[in-house]
Amino acid sequence: MQNEAREIPARSSDQFSRFLGGSPLAVVLKLVLMSVLVGVVLAAIGLDPWNIVESLRRLADWIWNLGFDALNGLWRYFILGAVIVIPLWLLSRLFGANRMR
Repeated sequence: MQNEAREIPARSSDQFSRFLGGSPLAVVLKLVLMSVLVGVVLAAIGLDPWNIVESLRRLADWIWNLGFDALNGLWRYFILGAVIVIPLWLLSRLFGANRMR
């Protein structure tokens, strides 16, 4: 049994990278990029990062004042976003299921 393979204990940096989902630098860069993109979207709808509660209240008032046109607009944005988000989610679940086995 000399050819028996032994498991090498994982280094703490490997465990940390696995926890993050990649190398720390790559994860930080992805998070920065996603934060900027989400920030642009939130700024486009009028949210202020320094007073987010008040900004959300103003957004809710704006949507309420628009009436049913807001629902139509939200529905269109939902469909537009779902065209991208749902297939990406489905693919991630399908490919993620293969990794779990």
